[in-house]
Amino acid sequence: MAVSRSVLITGCSTGIGRATAEHLAAAGWKVYATARDVEKIGALAERGCEILPLDVTDEASMRAAVEEVERREGAVGVLVNNAGYSQSGAVEEVSMEKVRRQFETNVFGLVRMCQLVLPGMRRQGRGRIVNISSMGGKLTFPGGGYYHATKYAVESISDALRFEVAGFGVKVVVVEPGLIRTNFADAATGSMEAPTGSGPYAGFSAAVAKATKDNYERGPILKLGGGPETVAATIERAITADKPRTRYAVTPSAHLFIWLRRLLPDRAWDAVVRTVYPQPGR
Repeated sequence: MAVSRSVLITGCSTGIGRATAEHLAAAGWKVYATARDVEKIGALAERGCEILPLDVTDEASMRAAVEEVERREGAVGVLVNNAGYSQSGAVEEVSMEKVRRQFETNVFGLVRMCQLVLPGMRRQGRGRIVNISSMGGKLTFPGGGYYHATKYAVESISDALRFEVAGFGVKVVVVEPGLIRTNFADAATGSMEAPTGSGPYAGFSAAVAKATKDNYERGPILKLGGGPETVAATIERAITADKPRTRYAVTPSAHLFIWLRRLLPDRAWDAVVRTVYPQPGR
């Protein structure tokens, strides 16, 4: 069978997903841009993308999107697992409903999309899966434990998958963005419970929200970030290279913090973190 050059991207309504859809379509790829609400990505059709509804927390929606691409193209040539968000808050305080929703979107949806596209990739003897992780898959900031846990999961699942499917001609790549200027900060802080002014984590939660917004909107670390187009360009390199790297860190902030975390022992890392975040307690 002919090898499909189609690219299926999840989570295209904003940020990295939208920029990647626009970038790859302009580069000549057959892009299937998806989102839960297709009205939010209607403009991508004008940029040369095909538009499909896809909710990574809904089995029927995921299956329908993959089947439609396979009906038109024979197989999904490239899967970019981008859909995800950050659930912020202290580990003790985040409700289990929100924890489950975080893992459903960031991990279980990603895994299921891989499972659905792999039979077609194996049939054609070629394919590429790009899993969008984060520098947060290599380190952890307080107040983001559940988000970081999902990205650590993406890293380890991708490592196992890379080995398991290589013999079928399928390559698996992890992309690790650092600070990217999108609406990430608003989504992350909006996911937190509103500080009530009381309780053991009230001051901590307010500090986490402030630090997150400061890093993404102003302050010195912002200079080490980049726009979503920088991630889009990296994804293009990852899907066009004959021998792609297993991981691509994106932006100076990712390279710096991943290096710093690898260098520092746990207690030294905690000491650095305490210079930014107040530690809850008496």
